[in-house]
Amino acid sequence: MPVPAVLTGLAKRRAILRASTAAVMALTLICALAFCAGVAVFAANSATTAGTCSLGAIADGQPPSDGTSGLEIQPHSEAPATLTPAQVSVARTYIAVGKQMGVPRDGQIIAIMMALQESGLRVLANTNVPSSLLFRHDGVGSDHDSLGTAQQRPAAGWGTVEQLMDPSYDARAFYGGPSGPNHGTPPGLLDVPAWQSMDRGRAAQAVQVSAFPELYARWEPEATAIVGALAGGTAPASCDNRPSNSALPDRPTSLSQIRKDILNFAQEGLGGAYVWGGAAFKAWDCSGYVQWIYRQVGINLPRVDQWTIGHKTDSPQPGDLVVQNPQGSNNWGHVGIYAGNGMMYSALNPAAGTLLHPVDWNTGTAYFDLTH
Repeated sequence: MPVPAVLTGLAKRRAILRASTAAVMALTLICALAFCAGVAVFAANSATTAGTCSLGAIADGQPPSDGTSGLEIQPHSEAPATLTPAQVSVARTYIAVGKQMGVPRDGQIIAIMMALQESGLRVLANTNVPSSLLFRHDGVGSDHDSLGTAQQRPAAGWGTVEQLMDPSYDARAFYGGPSGPNHGTPPGLLDVPAWQSMDRGRAAQAVQVSAFPELYARWEPEATAIVGALAGGTAPASCDNRPSNSALPDRPTSLSQIRKDILNFAQEGLGGAYVWGGAAFKAWDCSGYVQWIYRQVGINLPRVDQWTIGHKTDSPQPGDLVVQNPQGSNNWGHVGIYAGNGMMYSALNPAAGTLLHPVDWNTGTAYFDLTH
């Protein structure tokens, strides 16, 4: 075989090998993501919300003169920035619809927090839903069939493609309640029991059921500023996007030593990075974190389906396994350790890492005792 032909053949084989390796790595990543992170709704707007604070105090606290104007904002320690006319229009729509539906100011702020996180106050079409590209849009996402300003999904029953590309419909669907378009299925904010007593970030998560529940709270100062400027109100709070850290729950005096040890090791892992498929100390995914904790107390768990070696309990104690995000019969997509008082330890997702957080950040929760 001539030398050029040999080189060509080697190049082709190397290209095939590289492609095969990449495919295997991608498949591994997808499998790990499917188990621990669920549906990553953050993907469509990560470019918008990846920074610390993209918004700050609104200049003079005054709204623009009309709905076609932008809004000048002053990010902390940065040059002034501007909310585009399109973003102002979306914000005005959520506020106006909220007022029409009798939603109080807190609910309007929650809606703006949600829209900042989900779409950056933009109408997003989706490459996976070609028909959405036929409607007016401010950008294009690619997360499942998520559409519009709230990134809701037709497949989840939120509305048709045409409806979800309309910010006014998105606002009505998010607020829900008796005059909402979905009549509680899926539930909007007004359909969530006691939503006004929740932290605003948790209230947004109760509607959106996001794989990144902690991210809504970081937009509260900005959403408060926007509602204050466009609807009249007080100046915004200082900008701080860090999730609030809750105090460690009290331990019952009767707690067994093995459960105390489980909690101690769970606390030792706080701050660890979330690594899909990882099982190394502080470089793990949700099941890797749980596996490491129980291993320290002499309980060897399988890498996945860890609940199968325990028994389900309706009276959880600190140290029990928490499973969430149901994916079928006797199958869940997220695991952690129950800390007590409605809190849990888990490697939540790549953005949050390993932390103590409320159990109700995710849905479909069940508990398993693995200590017997």
